[in-house]
Amino acid sequence: MAHLSPPKIMPSADVDARALIGDGTSVWHLAQIREYARIGAECIVGRGAYIGTGVKLGDRCKVQNSALIYEPAILGEGVFIGPGVVLTNDLYPRAITEDGRLKAATDWEATGVTIGRGAAIGARAVCVAPVTIGDWATVAAGAVVTRDVPAFALVAGVPARQIAWVGPAGRKLELRDGRYVCPATGTEFIETEGVLSHA
Repeated sequence: MAHLSPPKIMPSADVDARALIGDGTSVWHLAQIREYARIGAECIVGRGAYIGTGVKLGDRCKVQNSALIYEPAILGEGVFIGPGVVLTNDLYPRAITEDGRLKAATDWEATGVTIGRGAAIGARAVCVAPVTIGDWATVAAGAVVTRDVPAFALVAGVPARQIAWVGPAGRKLELRDGRYVCPATGTEFIETEGVLSHA
């Protein structure tokens, strides 16, 4: 593997000194990366994106402009986060406690979204924690994900429902003679009890 250059961080970005940023990663204007976040190598963090405390991104992730990734989200290798995506972390959101005090960090427990390798979350989609998005799955733009998404599934709508299977190339798979086939690569998959795997 070729030697990677040090991270490139725009002067207007707010990156906490306790965050770890991998080599070859670019952090663009007005992005904020909080303390103890771990960003892998060769990632792109777009303009105005927010990466919360302790969030983990694998290598070669793309986080597009104005995406909000709240802790304790975990993103695998090669995850795509579209513009304006929100990964939530509060099951029972309230600004105040029952007795009217402003909620402090100790008044609630953050719960995160987990996204598998190669998965893609479309623009303005919302993933409501705690959910897991499987490897190579695709969440359509504007979808609201309220339950786990299987690997290779394409989900859309509010709330999101599975509408197809997709391969690593991101294309809808075609059913041919009992097997699902990627029209771009020819790779074949089989479905067994709602789980897709390589043939």
